[in-house]
Amino acid sequence: MFEVRTDLAVEENERITKAQEETKGISVTEEDYGEEQIHITTVRITTENGAKQMGKPKGTYITLEAAEMIEDDEDYHREISKRLAEILKELIPVCDKQKNYKESTENQKKVSRKGFAQAKHELEGTSILVAGLGNRLVTPDALGPQVADNLYITRHIIKEFGRRAYENEQVQPVSAIVPGVMAQTGMESQEIITGIIREVKPDYLIVVDALAARSVRRLGRTIQITDTGIYPGSGVGNHRYSITKETTGIPVIAIGIPTVVEAATIVYDSMSALIDELAHAESLQPLKTSWNRLTEAEHRNLVRELLSPQLNHMFVTPKDIDAEIKRMSYTISEAINLAFCG
Repeated sequence: MFEVRTDLAVEENERITKAQEETKGISVTEEDYGEEQIHITTVRITTENGAKQMGKPKGTYITLEAAEMIEDDEDYHREISKRLAEILKELIPVCDKQKNYKESTENQKKVSRKGFAQAKHELEGTSILVAGLGNRLVTPDALGPQVADNLYITRHIIKEFGRRAYENEQVQPVSAIVPGVMAQTGMESQEIITGIIREVKPDYLIVVDALAARSVRRLGRTIQITDTGIYPGSGVGNHRYSITKETTGIPVIAIGIPTVVEAATIVYDSMSALIDELAHAESLQPLKTSWNRLTEAEHRNLVRELLSPQLNHMFVTPKDIDAEIKRMSYTISEAINLAFCG
């Protein structure tokens, strides 16, 4: 059986809707920001049945779609970053109040250990670790590392001087790591990140990674944010250890942009469009009728049988992916900076 791979929950929901399957435990809401040409779809999986149907863990999946995101327009990307920052603030409630740490220190004998720790936390803020997953030497997979490169890192300053070291005292302690891939380190990304969490003790983990899509139109135009963590490589059939709350011990927010699509998907989309066009001729109407009798899975299995073995496992990326990765990495890093560093 040919499995169509995608990391996007919104595409799985479209598949279920198209197949007219009964959905339970899945809710979908949509928001359209016409002036900014941004469309946001929120898919919530609330039951085990819904998770099984979607093939994804229970949780919230927010998809931000911006058709012009591939364009080199700084003002437009700034609007996307602002929307993404708002979403991150909703998913990660930060500590925006401060107490006088010195005063608490002088009176620490009078307060409980828990109360003193809380005062210290309010001084330092909500600690956030950002992990840029992927291989910076492989352009379509370099999104995570490039995002980490552009972040505003604040943890070391706040640990030393507190948030009053910054003009904006709502700045949160942000740190970052690029764990690389197993071929470079001999270690799973999850192993490296878990070890860092054990020492650094952040409150939240944000992982950024490149994704795989089912539709060509979503390449470089879609950002998915989820509170379920991530399963690196699953979109291209290269399953690695999961990075989730269960494996790390802290809440994990995953951000991803699809940068590759399976070759078979391109052939399938082209065949569907060709049959629709040819079907305008009355003599070819039976061809369209026969095609429409097949399910989407049967369509894709047929396509795979027609493809050569070399193409069956090939993934395709846009020709200007290097420029796109650079723009998209700035968009995500700016959103994180806006959300937690003002």
